[in-house]
Amino acid sequence: MNKNIPITAKNKCQFCPGSRCCNYVTQHIDTPRAMDDFDTLLWQVSHQNVTVYRDEDGWFLLFQTTCSHLQDNGQCGIYPQRPQICRNYDNDYCEYDSPAEEGFELYFTNYDELFAYCEKRFKSWHKHLQKNNSTTP
Repeated sequence: MNKNIPITAKNKCQFCPGSRCCNYVTQHIDTPRAMDDFDTLLWQVSHQNVTVYRDEDGWFLLFQTTCSHLQDNGQCGIYPQRPQICRNYDNDYCEYDSPAEEGFELYFTNYDELFAYCEKRFKSWHKHLQKNNSTTP
């Protein structure tokens, strides 16, 4: 990277290593409240490349997966026909500036982390598990 070139929103993407914003998908989910909601989240976070977070906008599933149109040089292979969500993306402040995780209030990268949170959040978590275990073959 040439340190003499000022980085702006218009040219920032060419400096971003690995095109960070094109390597994940987030999906807003309803706020989990009940133990069954967290059971579902435990199942989801048990899958590879799936994490769960909460930030100021609510709860989200995060899927670490590279866009199939991302070229080896980090550019979009369908830029003129890219989806509207890509067109709307604002990189004024993005992953190039700081990792998104810095803004997460809660972040669970695996089953064990979320399970520990469930144990703290619900005093009767183990009773819930025992009840569910007694109904399965």
